[in-house]
Amino acid sequence: MKQGLILFCIAIFLSCQSEKEKKPENGNNIYKPSEMAILMSKMYAKNAENKQLILSGEQPLEFPEEFTNIHIAKLTDPNDRTEAFKDYSDYYLSTLNKLFDDSAASLTVKHNNIINSCITCHKSTCLGPIPKIKKLYIK
Repeated sequence: MKQGLILFCIAIFLSCQSEKEKKPENGNNIYKPSEMAILMSKMYAKNAENKQLILSGEQPLEFPEEFTNIHIAKLTDPNDRTEAFKDYSDYYLSTLNKLFDDSAASLTVKHNNIINSCITCHKSTCLGPIPKIKKLYIK
């Protein structure tokens, strides 16, 4: 099931690619997603996992250090790495980090803040995955 989820996430992120970038090189019919698309697929999967943990009354225990690569992962379009993108990335990591602290705020609020940070960024660059990301909210 996780493999299917990851493939679905990649498909969503590919919806943001331009047609030129989707064309295979050297007649190859295999598309290779960017490092950022792969990282965001992992972020989605981790946030889905965290949602399930929180719904079952458990606290996620380990900050996924790999996600700090958001600052260096290759983007499909390098021009998207703007100052705003850096700020959104910092905000995402900050909200994610709060999920693992001992503050009194509820895990549901912390989790939903993380999801809000994803949606805020995607509103500025790539709208495609927003409906899927919204499914990560805890109601």
